[in-house]
Amino acid sequence: MLPARDVPASRPPVAERPAGRGRARDLQLLRKVDRMKRIAVVGVPGGWSSELLADTVGEKTGFRLLVDPADMLLDLGSGRVLSQGHDLGEMDAVMIKKVGPAYSADLMDRLEMLRLVARSGVPMFSDPERIMRMIDRLSCTVALRLGGIPMPETVVTESVDLACQAVARFGRAVFKPLYTSKARGMVVVENGELARDEIMSFQDNGNPVMYIQRMVEHMGKDLGVAFLGGRYLATYARAGSEKSWNTTTRSGGMYQPYDPPREIIDLAERAQGLFGLDFTCVDVVETPDGPKVFEVSAFGGFRGLLAANNIRVNELFVDHVLARIGA
Repeated sequence: MLPARDVPASRPPVAERPAGRGRARDLQLLRKVDRMKRIAVVGVPGGWSSELLADTVGEKTGFRLLVDPADMLLDLGSGRVLSQGHDLGEMDAVMIKKVGPAYSADLMDRLEMLRLVARSGVPMFSDPERIMRMIDRLSCTVALRLGGIPMPETVVTESVDLACQAVARFGRAVFKPLYTSKARGMVVVENGELARDEIMSFQDNGNPVMYIQRMVEHMGKDLGVAFLGGRYLATYARAGSEKSWNTTTRSGGMYQPYDPPREIIDLAERAQGLFGLDFTCVDVVETPDGPKVFEVSAFGGFRGLLAANNIRVNELFVDHVLARIGA
């Protein structure tokens, strides 16, 4: 018979853990993982706002998936839209930050794919069908006009002769591509002997349908009036530089905080209400004839609110989504 072994005084016997306590803790952790919401972000890999939004979702949920729309696969046989091995139809929600690095008609096809995901019952922020109305400048303008929203005088035509007549009436006009943002591809045409050649050049540069807007007098800035969940959030100004006719930051404009009068907030609220996006910014310009709306953004901007108002809308947007899906 072996002698009993003494336990050293420096190492007292360890009391047994009550049965089941460890398993209960493990089950709690498993339930926590089960409750983790899987939210995909559709955006541009490497793009500042897309990466920021995906990071924020990852920090708040423990799940990060940035979907490059160019790499999505639509399988019509199964009715699934796949990305990086994930079925977007199995997500708890999908947030759409961007569907391409620049506006183009190709974005409509990507939104059609996401529309199938929305129809499967996945909550989308914002709904791709609503975004589709914003990608084409003319579609957005018609909705604003039907909604009674004041805008700068605008004509749309494919006729060079009629475009020349519009420039003669306006004196100075901005020709805008139907698919663009941040003033890319826009051209200012003044009434004069060069107008026809400039108009023909604009049309030949991939713009058969010409969107022509009177150049408005303004105070050297335009405004971005932001809304989250349909509620007013804040306003920032884009103050233009003397080197460019437009105020975009791409052309040297600077973001500044701005406290607008109630008239502008109410106008912007009416404009964004026509589209029902979860997050958007309304571009407003103050003119001698009162405030007018240029457009309502399909996706809204993060940088202006951060630079001018110190608002981290990426966090507010994710919190909005989590509240909507009951997380």
